Amino acid sequence: MARLYSDEACVERRRRIRVALFAYAYEFEAESMVSDADFDALALRVDTSVDTGHPVLDAWFRQHFQPHTGQWIHAHPELDGIREIYTRLQTTY
Repeated sequence: MARLYSDEACVERRRRIRVALFAYAYEFEAESMVSDADFDALALRVDTSVDTGHPVLDAWFRQHFQPHTGQWIHAHPELDGIREIYTRLQTTY
């Protein structure tokens, strides 16, 4: 089990945020922020066995995340937060 501030937990948190952001952009905004191959490679690296310090999202990823699709983003428990990140990124470029 990873400590909240361990390198493993931090890397996994960032990885899950990125994969959720890319899935959101594709599923809700019809935008490919990365290639399908890059999305697939990142999704395959998501390690749901790692505790990131957010028990709700850790449990949700274990139950709902599927690396072969982005459809899971529709049920993401913090979809508003993912949308906010997407919007912020769009206004900074």
